[in-house]
Amino acid sequence: MKKKIGEKTIELIQGDIVLQEMDAIVNAANPSLLGGGGVDGAIHRAGGPSILEECQAIRSIHGRCPPGEVVFTSAGNLASKYVIHAVGPMWQGGDVGEAELLASCYRNALRVSVKLGLRSIAFPSISTGAYGYPVDQAAAVALCAVSSFLESEATTVKVVRLVLHDSVTFMTYAGAFDLL
Repeated sequence: MKKKIGEKTIELIQGDIVLQEMDAIVNAANPSLLGGGGVDGAIHRAGGPSILEECQAIRSIHGRCPPGEVVFTSAGNLASKYVIHAVGPMWQGGDVGEAELLASCYRNALRVSVKLGLRSIAFPSISTGAYGYPVDQAAAVALCAVSSFLESEATTVKVVRLVLHDSVTFMTYAGAFDLL
């Protein structure tokens, strides 16, 4: 599925984020930046040890990465140039700023992409795995944040791809996509 926003495109696909040939892929990271399960573990395994080494160096200088914030590393063995590590919020019922923190993940990753002069970026569904964010609510936040950024910010980014790992997540995002 694709939607044009001026000269820019938002795409939804079902697939594996580690296989994306984009300028950057986004990792649904944990605050330690030291790898983990789900998307985080898959990216670290596929990208090789250099990603972890760079994350450790960042952590030694800046400490843990708070929810809503991002850092970037090279992509190691992956097909992309960079990995942007975004720490999403843990779902706590929706009343403690989770939506704003989740939107910040997407906006901050896009801002880093612009600073790096990138033209394409792929996102997973941030916070919807172990962090428990309801997929329907996460889809609305993600798509709103991405489309608003592409509409209102000066950007080098021309393609934003949301890579959704299973059919249920894909269909949920597709339903929200139709409302854009």
